[in-house]
Amino acid sequence: MISSVGTFGLLAIIFAETGLLIGFFLPGDSLLILGGVAASSAAAKAFGPGVQMPIGVLLVGAPLCAIAGAQLGHLLGSKAGGKLFDKPDSRIFKREYVEKAEEYFAKFGPEKAVVLARFIPIVRTFLNPVAGMLEMPAKKFFVWNTLGGIVWTEVMLCIGYFFGDSMAPVIDKYLVPAMALIILLSISPILVEVVRERKKRKLAGPVALAEDEAGEPAQSGGRHRRG
Repeated sequence: MISSVGTFGLLAIIFAETGLLIGFFLPGDSLLILGGVAASSAAAKAFGPGVQMPIGVLLVGAPLCAIAGAQLGHLLGSKAGGKLFDKPDSRIFKREYVEKAEEYFAKFGPEKAVVLARFIPIVRTFLNPVAGMLEMPAKKFFVWNTLGGIVWTEVMLCIGYFFGDSMAPVIDKYLVPAMALIILLSISPILVEVVRERKKRKLAGPVALAEDEAGEPAQSGGRHRRG
């Protein structure tokens, strides 16, 4: 795909994955990393002669396409989100996406959710229209969308660009394990948040139990006096 679509094809895929609602199956993370490799000195070694992407164009174009795509997704969600998600038998959307997004927003807050979703395949496509449907203000979404888009694209591109020489000789043999590692690293921020939430709940549990136990004697005492 890197060899056939070229630089502007890669940028178009990044836009489609984050903006067009049918783009959730597109490999954004892996394409960005391989795009970085294709822009490095190891491009010919990895993909053969004639494949050399301009790193400057990628570093500027990728975040712009990611930001514009997500903003389009937010707009679609704010304008037609209800119609899209109210159809439980829709081939693309399901009611569970809305429920998960609402839970995601409630757990992490809309700002953090928009940034973290960038690093999770599929979620980064669906969260944008859901954010619009849940009436997250467009200006507020734009600020956090910009932050997430820049961090996501630049980190992925730089991984491929700076480690291209070491990745190129084994890119065919270890591509699948590498993508699995990328996905694991991508969801690590969410895993950290989940662990923190569980720790908070464990700490809150004994406190609530102690408060309940402390309140029971007074309540039972009151009932006894009334008797």
